[in-house]
Formats: sequence, structure tokens, C-alpha cells
Amino acid sequence: MSQDKENPLGQGSAIHTPVSWQERAKVTASSCDKIVPPAADCIIGQCVYYYRPLHEEYVRKTGATTWDVAKAWLTYWNPWDDQEVVKKLIRNRDVLIQPGSDSPLWSRGTNFMMRHIGCGHQMPKYYVGYGYYYCSNYGEKLYPRLTAKGKAWLVLARILLQQNMEDGLSQNMRGNSISIACKFNSNRGFRMIATKCELELDSDKFKEFAFKTHVPAYLDGGLADLPPDDLMKIGGQPNIEEWLDGATWEQAFDSGSEVGMYKVTHPRQTIKETGEALVRVIQGLLEDLK
Repeated sequence: MSQDKENPLGQGSAIHTPVSWQERAKVTASSCDKIVPPAADCIIGQCVYYYRPLHEEYVRKTGATTWDVAKAWLTYWNPWDDQEVVKKLIRNRDVLIQPGSDSPLWSRGTNFMMRHIGCGHQMPKYYVGYGYYYCSNYGEKLYPRLTAKGKAWLVLARILLQQNMEDGLSQNMRGNSISIACKFNSNRGFRMIATKCELELDSDKFKEFAFKTHVPAYLDGGLADLPPDDLMKIGGQPNIEEWLDGATWEQAFDSGSEVGMYKVTHPRQTIKETGEALVRVIQGLLEDLK
């Protein structure tokens, strides 16, 4: 059994009878499994849920450039080009495609790769781009700057985002309709149509679905309860290039309008939070002057 780039699972060679016939026959192995297995509970809430940065090229490109450049590069990046990574994944394929896999190599991205070998399907760009990039960068840069309440929100929101994604993928395995609820405000939940078992195969459709899960997760995570200084830091976090995307504006508007309405209807809490936020700002300025 040997491996090549075109057929990562490998190709077999055999000698057919009669003995006088010495021509070798190639047997191509491929896979196209559209059934998305559920993720293990232990990985929900982790950034590597979306993608594990196993590819050196990915680490170099996304770690040393702007999001705008990284996003452009991701449109043509081929994760199958790194043969060392491919071999490692292929050797662990059986466990990577199991429901609830606890493999240290598992992610939504690697699971997709192992279910779609040689069939031409590419993993959703959201996994390696928006999902992993923003989860890791957002958390690393934002988390230390938040209050204790803000930090708790960030952790919970991340869990809810991935639970919403799991819920949507599971629904798509059963039918053509996806419905995600919002406990904070039922009007901020959403419904969308996606052909059964096809959501993960349409990168643009998947991005639309993933973005729609953000507002319910942010609000149910307690966004409206956060103090003003946390809200300002959270709102100012996405890269400036990403505000050119209409979906980013939509989720910012939807989340912001809900938070604004909540603050208006809870004036005493808002006044208290504003005062506490002002104290923290002053304390920060005094620290800078030392």
C-alpha cells in the first residue's frame, strides 16, 4: 500500500491471474461521508474545536499578518499539501471520524478532512478562518482586559457558540430546516433552510449559519449584564477589515440593540455599572502615570 497526494488514503497494487499476466491494477481509495458526527463534550468551549493548527504554513501565515491578508490566503490554501500532517491524520482516521472522538488530533476541520478524501469537497473556511482565528485571537487579546464578569461571559459565550453549531449540524443531518433558539429574547433566535446533509459542504452557506449563531450565544451568555467598559472592549475587538462584512454589522447591530434596550429598562443597574466603570478607567489612568 502506498500513498500519494491525489489519493491520500493510498492505492493498492495486485497481480491478477493468470500468472502470465503481470500488469498491476491500481485500486483507488476515497471517502465522501456527509454525516457529521457529534463532538465530544470535553472539547466544547475550546478554540481547537474548530481547527487544530497542525499545518506549519497555516501557523506562519495567520500568526504574522493581518486578518485581511490571512483571509485572502485561506481562499486558496490547501490543507492536503502538507503531506506530514496528512499522513498523521490518515494513520488516526478511524478514531477521528468516530462520534465523540477524544483524539488529540480531533477538530471539526480534521474530522471533515477524514470524511472527505478524494471527493473534491473542501472544509468550510469558517473552521480555519473565522472560527479558530477569532476564537484564539479574541480570547488571547481580550480576556486579560475584561472584568471578572466579562471573563465569565467570554468563556460561556464560547461554549454556547459551539453548542449552537453542534445543534445546527445535528438538525441538518435530520432535515432541511435549522432552528436555533435565544433564551434572552426569543425574537433573536433564527431559522434557516439548508439542504439535508449539505450545510457543511457549502462554505458560504455555512458561514451564514455560523454568523447567525453568534447573537443568541452572546445574549444568552449574559452580554446585556456586562458593565460599559467591558462592552466597549468587546465591541472594539474585531479587526477593522471585518467590519466591511455585512454579516458582522448585522450581528453587532442585533446584539447592540438588545443590550441597549436592556440598559434602558434597568436604569438603576446601568447607573451603578457606569459609576463602577468610571472608577476602573480612573484607576487605569493612575496606573499608567506611575
